[in-house]
Amino acid sequence: MDYQQILNTIKSELDSLKYTGKVASYIPELAKIDPDEFGMHLHCINSGHYNLGNNEKRFSIQSISKVFALTLAMSISGDDLFQRVDVEPSGDPFNSLIQLEYEQGIPRNPFINAGALVISDILISELDDPKKSFLDFIHKLTGDNSIGINTKVYESEKQYSHRNAALLNLMKSFGNIKNNIEDVLDFYTYQCSIEMSCQELSTAFMIYANGGKKLENSKNIVPPQKVKRINAIMQTCGFYDEAGEFSFRVGLPGKSGVGGGITAVHPGQYAVTVWSPPLNPKGNSELGMYALERLTTLTGYSIF
Repeated sequence: MDYQQILNTIKSELDSLKYTGKVASYIPELAKIDPDEFGMHLHCINSGHYNLGNNEKRFSIQSISKVFALTLAMSISGDDLFQRVDVEPSGDPFNSLIQLEYEQGIPRNPFINAGALVISDILISELDDPKKSFLDFIHKLTGDNSIGINTKVYESEKQYSHRNAALLNLMKSFGNIKNNIEDVLDFYTYQCSIEMSCQELSTAFMIYANGGKKLENSKNIVPPQKVKRINAIMQTCGFYDEAGEFSFRVGLPGKSGVGGGITAVHPGQYAVTVWSPPLNPKGNSELGMYALERLTTLTGYSIF
């Protein structure tokens, strides 16, 4: 399989497309990103690295961080955490309050904001220094200790976190948040403000493509049965109320972020990340979804 030629074909197709999406603006610092930025990085288990565009430029990973948070929480708390957060697709926007009220403070899954806030609450309860432990985990996955947060995005996001604060207060009223609301909100915002490149995200996500093992040394990071469950949640819940559309068009487990990134995996084959800031109305990268759809079509590889 000539993956580089396939990526080059995708690039030539993208050059003729006009994006209609908009860069996320509800976090003011994200609104400053150049909408024409684009990067893609494919990390194959058997044949190495392939890329195009600005694959080494770091961007705010936003909700892609929820996969790392869930992985860390599952390694600490096991299945007990699923008493506090469900594993069902939401069918509603990622920051819905209505669904949370109806379901008495139990978020539908760990990848909507309410669910990720519960995961943050669990990590704060279990870790002495959750910010350091979280960043250390990403450093462990990537082998790169220079990865950190974008402080401007962090401060900007903290100032405009009113809806997440509302989610926390609602869950607190149902007894599903144990720690101080400001502490949970701060830690959650910290996670979302981490900056990584397409290459770094693809390297980090290799454990989900490789049965929980780092590719370069076969070191087991996550038990295979937990990887199976995380991949399943990514498949059904990784794209908010567009998860079905992503499965239909792309056919891979993955996770998006409003910074314009999408990372997906083909278990046993590869991890791939695309970054293009303009978002469709559902909050997912418009060109990123197109590029991944073309990747699975041109390679003939999806999980289906």
